[in-house]
Amino acid sequence: METKLAIIAGGGPLPGYLIEACKSSGREYFVLAFKGQAEIEVVDDSPHSWVRLGALESSLKLLRKHKCRELVLAGSIKRPTLYQLRPDFKAAKFLSKGILNKGDDGILKEIIKYLENEGFKIVGADEVVKGLCATSGPIGKFTTTDVDEADIVIGVNVVRQIGKLDLGQAAIIRNGNVLAIEAADGTQAMLNRCISLSRSSKGGVLVKLPKPNQEQRVDMPTIGPSTVRAVSDAGLSGIVIAAEKTIVIEADKVSRAANSAGIFVVGINPDDYIVGYNNLLR
Repeated sequence: METKLAIIAGGGPLPGYLIEACKSSGREYFVLAFKGQAEIEVVDDSPHSWVRLGALESSLKLLRKHKCRELVLAGSIKRPTLYQLRPDFKAAKFLSKGILNKGDDGILKEIIKYLENEGFKIVGADEVVKGLCATSGPIGKFTTTDVDEADIVIGVNVVRQIGKLDLGQAAIIRNGNVLAIEAADGTQAMLNRCISLSRSSKGGVLVKLPKPNQEQRVDMPTIGPSTVRAVSDAGLSGIVIAAEKTIVIEADKVSRAANSAGIFVVGINPDDYIVGYNNLLR
């Protein structure tokens, strides 16, 4: 028998997919929703409680009160200031180790280690909802050109390098030039910065990949229909993601949106393109 699952909910639609999966399978669940992060309409029709990000003590009490032993962290989190966080004593003690000075992946690894030491088991969203991850090859009817492939080679290498520094998961490459790299404000903000450039030139690729040694259970790269729309608005030719290591929200809608916009969405093995980059340098 499966243990009761706690869905730790941030923003976006992913927590809703986990809720529906639990309902469909009959699995008991409880939603711990972060104020100012999770969306009311996603969690409102489920057993849930709202908590501040900095309310660690009450969060742990709620998880134990509802007898949850397995946790899944799902949805986006806007990094708060220390003032907005308003940590309780337990959270302040945790943060006193300089956690907020780390990159996103470093912070998440520390959170996971803490929760595991508290006796919880962390599971990935892809373990709860089967078929969430991208497969290899195109999602939709369009695929890459030789020009796109050359940009992808550069993009994979760039994303690998910024990932080693725990800076971001994505970059935009056009005609061999790096237009943008993802910062703490996320992929959408990076794409917004490129919209003005689309007036003078079209084409280019969004490359979005997991960071090297990234904690995949809680921070797997994610795309959805909104990503496709933003890529189209930025005048890009398509999106490349890591097969089996990227969550695709509403894959049918992603495919339809990509077909309608005339752009590609393709799952790749990034290692294949690292070899290509080494050849390019010769």
